[in-house]
Amino acid sequence: MSELPFQNDTYTTPPGRERLAHRILLRCRIYYVLKFSQIVLRYWKEAKSGKFDMELWSTAATDVFNVIEQCGGRFHIAGLENLRTTDGPVVFIANHMSTMETLIPPAFIYPHKKPVYVIKEQLLDVPFFGEYLSDCITVTRRSPTEDFKQVMSKGTDMLNQGRSVFVFPQATRTPDLDPSKFNTLGVKLARKAGVPVIPLALKTDFWGTGKLVKDFGPLDPAKTIYFEFGSPLAVNGSGKQEHEQIVNFITSRLARWRAQDAR
Repeated sequence: MSELPFQNDTYTTPPGRERLAHRILLRCRIYYVLKFSQIVLRYWKEAKSGKFDMELWSTAATDVFNVIEQCGGRFHIAGLENLRTTDGPVVFIANHMSTMETLIPPAFIYPHKKPVYVIKEQLLDVPFFGEYLSDCITVTRRSPTEDFKQVMSKGTDMLNQGRSVFVFPQATRTPDLDPSKFNTLGVKLARKAGVPVIPLALKTDFWGTGKLVKDFGPLDPAKTIYFEFGSPLAVNGSGKQEHEQIVNFITSRLARWRAQDAR
């Protein structure tokens, strides 16, 4: 695994990471689809046999991270000190914009935290890729009540085992955050388990949504990729105040990043 300087509080992609092969292919999707497929197949044996552990997942995430930089992706990651200075497991609450945020974070979260994602149950049926998700907490999105019980039960179990849970409160991937559609599931889980919340604001629209294959859309090198972890929040009372703080943190970062990209 290539060594990346994630021991610092921030990371910014250095110049010159884009590969010549990507430029020769006119920056089309061929390069990154082939490279991503190679990564999936590289760890397929371990995933199928149930040996795809946290360390391997972090290695695979780093491989994907490298491919994105090779395709002209420019990362700016901040707030990594909040992972190191917060003891024990947490609930990560983030906005959801593209496939990237379900693939990349283990590269820089581990070994400080050992994440598990809340995902749609249908993803387990995706050929090859589904084998990698067997450890995740799944929801059907057919019954909000049953989904809530599932996340509260399995999420609490995972947190008690020392795993940190990733929650995307938006029902679907969207470029903007609509507070009215950003549910309080993550805050309620953190309150029940007695663990802090770490908000994560992200802007990953560099990786677009495909028309034929949703997860392999066009790449836009004009858009910087941002991840920023906020300070941990202890959930008190109903959690309403903490939920508002999370929403404000994410919306303020999105506004700032769009302004920066526009310049």
